[in-house]
Amino acid sequence: MEFVRNVFDRVRHAEAWTLSVDAYQTAFAEDFERATAVWKLERAQEFYEPDVASWRALMAGDWEESLALLAATGPILAEFYRNRPGVRRIRIVDSPPTAYLQWEMHVLAVRAAAGEHPRVLPTGAVREFEHTAPLPELVSLGPSLLYEVLYDEVGGHLGGRRITDPDVTGPSRAAIQELYDQGEELMSYFDREIAPLPPPDISSATSHPLPDHSHHTGTFHP
Repeated sequence: MEFVRNVFDRVRHAEAWTLSVDAYQTAFAEDFERATAVWKLERAQEFYEPDVASWRALMAGDWEESLALLAATGPILAEFYRNRPGVRRIRIVDSPPTAYLQWEMHVLAVRAAAGEHPRVLPTGAVREFEHTAPLPELVSLGPSLLYEVLYDEVGGHLGGRRITDPDVTGPSRAAIQELYDQGEELMSYFDREIAPLPPPDISSATSHPLPDHSHHTGTFHP
């Protein structure tokens, strides 16, 4: 697994086109439409997603409404994935899950039913690659194109880095695939670890909006 560690170190130091949030949204959307296969590595356990109605309901403490809003996105997502490249996501998961992660597992369950291919991998499986920093948030849109998605300390989206160096993009795609191959299918993990949980506890500290943050997230959704 030394290969994987070296790859992610190279990503952190690779030359890249650094994009603001708006520039990232535009460039990523265009590149996503041209991609033939998408591989995503998701590491952080908290993100700030005020443009997602279900997340807002979660933050307001209305778990039933949050889940209902997620369920309503199923047909939209199915249509979205029907006309898009195959998406494979490896999601790193802490145990016990954060409130955000518990919610996101429900998001990914809806996405899995709609056509995405998510898997999960426990945090312990990647600790050996994180001696200097957590794994980066990455989306590979082909052997010659990689995005590192940037966030701040509370999970607010800051934009991204568009990397085209083939000595970085190809090995990074292979490293994401290697982690994915180790992962557990989302639904088997969900049924065992997430479905039995009570509604997440949302503290007053995390439920307050952050007006200075972008209201765009760094992921792809219709």
